[in-house]
Amino acid sequence: MNAHERIDTARAMVAGDKGLLAMDESNPTCNKRFVRLGIPQTVEARRTYRELIFTTPGLGECISGVILYDETICQQKKDGTPFIKAITDAGIVPGIKVDSGAWNMAAHPGEKITESLDG
Repeated sequence: MNAHERIDTARAMVAGDKGLLAMDESNPTCNKRFVRLGIPQTVEARRTYRELIFTTPGLGECISGVILYDETICQQKKDGTPFIKAITDAGIVPGIKVDSGAWNMAAHPGEKITESLDG
């Protein structure tokens, strides 16, 4: 991506009165929500949940960008359309969570550090 493309992307993400949607919750976090509601903690249940959100009518009118979890970025709608296509077709800029969460920082009690996806 060149500088002009990065600038265009940044402008699209802060356009108008739109916001960013953080859909980057990990599978364990999503599964905790599902347990409380009696929903099976499966890949298909998470996919269906995410599809429900991504296909919300008018989502692109309110959301300019979405942060996705690693599993989500590879998933598809039930009809085979990749989530990324559904998101971009709605005029939403997709992104991916690039860390594996906050961890305790060695030798610094109470401080947190993030670890990248590649370890």
